[in-house]
Amino acid sequence: MRSLKVSYPDASFVGVGGPQMITEGMSSECDIEELSVNGFIDPLKRLPTLLRILFKTRDKIIESNATCFVGIDFNFFNLLLAGMLKKRGIKTVHYVSPTVWAWRKGRIKSIAKKIDLMLTLYPFELDIYQKNNIKAVFVGHPKADEISLLEDPDKLVSVREFYNIKENEKVVAILPGSRGSEVAYSAPDFLNAAEMMLVKQPNLRFLIPAANEKRKAQLNELLQDRRLPLELSVGDARNMMLAADVILVNSGTATLEAMLLKKPMVMSYRLGRFTYAIVSRLVDSKFFALPNILSQKPLVPELIQDDATPEALSSAVLSLLESVDHSGLLNEFDAIHRSLRKNAAKEAAAAIEELIEGAQ
Repeated sequence: MRSLKVSYPDASFVGVGGPQMITEGMSSECDIEELSVNGFIDPLKRLPTLLRILFKTRDKIIESNATCFVGIDFNFFNLLLAGMLKKRGIKTVHYVSPTVWAWRKGRIKSIAKKIDLMLTLYPFELDIYQKNNIKAVFVGHPKADEISLLEDPDKLVSVREFYNIKENEKVVAILPGSRGSEVAYSAPDFLNAAEMMLVKQPNLRFLIPAANEKRKAQLNELLQDRRLPLELSVGDARNMMLAADVILVNSGTATLEAMLLKKPMVMSYRLGRFTYAIVSRLVDSKFFALPNILSQKPLVPELIQDDATPEALSSAVLSLLESVDHSGLLNEFDAIHRSLRKNAAKEAAAAIEELIEGAQ
């Protein structure tokens, strides 16, 4: 939004956005938390609410005489909306490619009918769009721009001091997910694993960032009757990851952020049994953790579904804590970081501007 306003200073933005987009001037039609869904069952349960928001947002965008629609992630909702708006002559962009390279590759035909431009975060994603004659631009990842290539020792010292971490203490950051369903499935195993780790390393400390106040309340309920030396706070994920020696993380963008911060990690993921039974038969990908996908190497331990037991999680994290030399791993992380650092906001805005100007 900021980069687009350089070329279009009088631009206005309508749709659905979070607090930062609203601060930039977006008129948001609903609380973005209302769109938070996970798996297959959750969207079905909340279909009436999602459809109400969909049609309300569609009508508002058409009413505003929008020049271009940019759907950011949330494919279920945004691609439906893009299809409706494209039929009304509005140029459509999707930012963050669906994982068509990993599963449900047949979606590419439907996507081609709904969007004029795909903006990808990762270079390997271009291939499938180019093969299907869909305009796509690799813009890099915003987080790769935000996070410095080189670690700042003073920053590391300051965040550890902020959390009162003693010199002899090892720290594990625990990130069980940002959605309620993710926390419900993963957090109990993560917390059980933390208790097991303490038995072998009594000087361990744990840092748990909550995505918002709702997730904090959910985690506090799960922490009742547990005696874990931990800090739980809202909106402090990056500093907590920076302060950590090892990160135990749910699958998703947090694995990328941990990699960009050059932190060893263990990735885990759980879904509902029914959802997992469907997904596991559809996925055609060797890896799940983003560092592994980007490198096509098993850089990060992956513990999925029934393999994600507290015992296995504890063992994998302790193994990383006890390892003396992570330099090879961190060099791999650095190479990926450099490949994704392209000034994504500027690149995305330039591609959108080219699409808009070409339509006039």
